[in-house]
Amino acid sequence: MKSILCLSASLRAACQHASACFPLHRGLGLCSSTGRCANVDFASKTMIAQQTCGTDVRCFQSEGTRITTAGAVCAAPPPYEIPGNRGNELTIYRMKHKEAARPPPHLSPYTPYAKAPKALVNIQSLFEEDVIAELCYKLADFPSNDRAEGLATLLGACVEFGLEAHSPPVLILVKESLELLSNRDIGVVQLCHLGKVACALEGPQSRMVSEVINAISTVLEEDVVSPREAAEVYSLLTVLHNPTSQQQTLMLSALHRQTLRLVHRLNSSQVSNILQSLVRLQQRQSVSLVLRLSHRASRVFKAFSDDEISQVLSALMILGQHDEELLVAMEKHLPGRMGNCDPELISTVMEYCLQMRCRSEPIFEAVAENFVCNAERHTNLQITKQVVTMGRLNYLPQCSSQMFKKLESILSARFSQFQPRLLIDLLHACIHLERFPLNYLSKVFCPYFLQKLREQGEPPDKNTLGQLSQLHLSTSLECTYYWGPRLPFFLHVKKFSSVDQVFETPMESLLYKQIKGPLQQLLGGKFFYTRIFAPVGYSIDVEICLDENGLILPLPQWEHTYKRIALFLDGQNRFCSNTQHLLGKEVTKRRHLCRMGYEVVQIPYFEFETLRTQEEQVQYLHNKISPIISKFRYNQAR
Repeated sequence: MKSILCLSASLRAACQHASACFPLHRGLGLCSSTGRCANVDFASKTMIAQQTCGTDVRCFQSEGTRITTAGAVCAAPPPYEIPGNRGNELTIYRMKHKEAARPPPHLSPYTPYAKAPKALVNIQSLFEEDVIAELCYKLADFPSNDRAEGLATLLGACVEFGLEAHSPPVLILVKESLELLSNRDIGVVQLCHLGKVACALEGPQSRMVSEVINAISTVLEEDVVSPREAAEVYSLLTVLHNPTSQQQTLMLSALHRQTLRLVHRLNSSQVSNILQSLVRLQQRQSVSLVLRLSHRASRVFKAFSDDEISQVLSALMILGQHDEELLVAMEKHLPGRMGNCDPELISTVMEYCLQMRCRSEPIFEAVAENFVCNAERHTNLQITKQVVTMGRLNYLPQCSSQMFKKLESILSARFSQFQPRLLIDLLHACIHLERFPLNYLSKVFCPYFLQKLREQGEPPDKNTLGQLSQLHLSTSLECTYYWGPRLPFFLHVKKFSSVDQVFETPMESLLYKQIKGPLQQLLGGKFFYTRIFAPVGYSIDVEICLDENGLILPLPQWEHTYKRIALFLDGQNRFCSNTQHLLGKEVTKRRHLCRMGYEVVQIPYFEFETLRTQEEQVQYLHNKISPIISKFRYNQAR
């Protein structure tokens, strides 16, 4: 009864304003014992739907309906009788209704209408041609917006009950809708509702959809849409999305411009819905709008539900934009919600931080504390996302000892349940934090696991092999007491450099050009090589070689090298976006090179860019390199 009686919220309001509900007559008459809708005057027994209907085409199955009777509003015949009844060193790590008096008449198999409180309705009779015509005749007396809402709801009911677009009831409703659309005085929200239903009924190329699009385009040209209307238009365009349609492209452009001026008035739900629409519409190029929406999200962050937070962050990750104010809002409001929220929200937050390279102490500490208390409730993927984010952003929480003990217990209980590549991601992230899962490395390097890895569909990709190689390096260089299985040599990667920059970030050419001149002046010539590879496959930005006396060797004499100095020209991409902490992959790389005998010198961009003159730059490089050379000479002299 709900979807038919409550045509829409606006229609119900109009009915109540007229002091009587919509005169249903035979259109919404209750069933007689024969199953046919009785032709009854309902002036003395008005039926009012108590629950507001939604406007989506799926609104008919959302909730149950309560129906009450109201007193007579005017003189009327006697009431018609209704038939029927009324630490740093761990084991594996380091560092109800009454029944009817008679059988009910046949009802539609559609589930939400299987049980009707108080009265039984023959749903099929409500979609007969004469009934629909009667309803349309009654709707004609209502204002345009209410009439449009009622027609859209009836069309939506037709969609729900599987009526074909060429069936007589639908043809009547479509004709009424087209007549109404020709007046061009319908609100944007109602137009969007009609457009969605028409698309579901006839497809995006229907005449109704074209009329709706033309009407909305006219409104957009007048620049008078409200925040709610903007959100509704975005939602409609996601349903009708056609990248090759020039009209839709122009509509989107106009809608973007107007939304930019309305951003400060959007509520949390509208922000979330518009961002999701931008994703579905593939609007990655709308950078300014996405950033403004991200900034607005920081202002209304407290009002977001957990699902909306996940939706907003997921959309921003796909659109590839980040606003610093949003991170501030997350740090303020998220830690207090971690204890009671869905683990999937925590995983989404950590995934967002990783993609945007945001190293947040308040968020990460709250996540670590929640992990210690509730890790058993998390899935393997959720656990992996949390640990991987901390490892790759080089963050060791204060409760790291308890956290890794909990991780050890989870791995012990679920080891066979982890997907091989997921397990490798997890263990690889641990070495960035100098926590070495030796007990599990012995299982990973065993022939059975490696064979299982190769049997998982496609063979291991370069990134997986690189992770295994780096795990092997950690056991060789940093865990010399490990005597378990090793990674077979034929699985080692020769170079860690890759297009996706998983293991190391390439040197920035601009920063090198700024340093090249002062470095040559300091050394007295180009006594260095750039972009060369260490024996284990790491790339080195600038390498300087010394002989056994600590003298800098010219390039032709590098066969006499006794000591190597590796200069790392660290641009912005090697650091977390909001701090001056190196990424975990860079920390691990330098740690390994030091173990191989290299002297590592770091030249971060935020230090070098403060130097204004070449003399200051030369002196800065001297202060970085000379102590290394002097220390080497001193050790050699001893």
